[in-house]
Amino acid sequence: MAAAQAPMRPWDSSFQHTDRERWVCIYPAYINKKKTRQEGRRIPKDLCVENPSYQEIRDVLHVLNLNVIVENKLYSREKSKELAYRGRIRVQLKDSDGSPIKQEFPSRDSLLAYLGKTIPQLKTRQGKPAEPVAQVHASAGSSGGGQSHKKGKGKRR
Repeated sequence: MAAAQAPMRPWDSSFQHTDRERWVCIYPAYINKKKTRQEGRRIPKDLCVENPSYQEIRDVLHVLNLNVIVENKLYSREKSKELAYRGRIRVQLKDSDGSPIKQEFPSRDSLLAYLGKTIPQLKTRQGKPAEPVAQVHASAGSSGGGQSHKKGKGKRR
């Protein structure tokens, strides 16, 4: 996911806002429309997007010229341990004096709302047809033929 970087240091109250340990963490579940608040969604559903990936979040943040780190972490509330659900983004929102780097993103919530609005506009999202799986199953089931095949144990040979 990310290039080799020095490991994070234990927390210290003397860290500056420019230190990686003070950067804001974003998991894809924070802006996933299919998640509930108990499952980790942080913003209202009308601002969210369906199943965002860490790559999409990273791409949007790179366009904003923000400092971004991708980490191979799994969100603690995520039920599935699959690789598709892994990934955490760390992004620097504040300068060393505590002022926002970008005035339009003073907080994590403002950045999450922007991500939810921008990710559906990505080219990778534009080409995807809506629910192709449902269409395939519907056409396969209605093909007919009149025969029904029941599965059984079969004969031992």
